[in-house]
Parts: sequence; C-alpha cells; structure tokens
Amino acid sequence: MCHQTVSLVSRYLEENGIPTVVIAAARDIVEHCGVARMLHVDFPLGSPCGEPFDVEQQRAILDLGFKLLEEASAPRTTEMAPFEWSQGSEWKELVFTEARPWKSGEDEQDWLRKKALYKSLKAEGKV
Repeated sequence: MCHQTVSLVSRYLEENGIPTVVIAAARDIVEHCGVARMLHVDFPLGSPCGEPFDVEQQRAILDLGFKLLEEASAPRTTEMAPFEWSQGSEWKELVFTEARPWKSGEDEQDWLRKKALYKSLKAEGKV
C-alpha cells in the first residue's frame, strides 16, 4: 500500500478513536498527510519495517513503533529510527536526483508537463 493511502487510513482511524503509528520511509509524504504519529525509517521504499531477513532489526523497529504509540505526547509526532541501511546510502542517489533515470523520453516530458500544471494550479490556489 502506498504511503499516502496508509497515511489517510491512519488519519481516518485516529478521527474515530483508534490510535495509530505509521512506520514509513517516505517522511515528506507521510508528514504532509498529517498523521498523528510516525516512525521514520530512512531505508529504501518498500523496507520501512527493516531489511529483508533481519528479524532482530525488524523486531526492534516494531518495538520503537509500539513505544511511540505509548509515549507520544503531541500531535504529529515524528521519531527517527536509529538504523542505517546495511548496503550504504547510495540508493538515495538514484531516488533523489534531478536526472530521474527511471523516466525517459515521453514519460519524462509527460511528468514535466504534469509538474508544471500542478505548480500553476497551486499558485492559483486550486490545489
């Protein structure tokens, strides 16, 4: 499930009296959605609960999530998990680049058109 969907479900549950913690890799998206509590794990997308087969790390991340659920004292609380991806941070260079190597040709042009349209609509207060 995508970060936005999980965040919106979390907000709905919170509004109906069910406390939640979102464990997420995409901090900017989840914070923008305004969840009550988030544990940010600075790992590649798809691995917010730990690295594959690292059961000890996965349990530690879940424990941090439960602790945040118990101890958060303010709305929109974000905590950082104290883990680093074992294969280094090179994955960030592929994700956070202006080149966007996963897009090419018409896909990139379409993305740029949509980005320009969004900026225009935002400037007009329509989004």
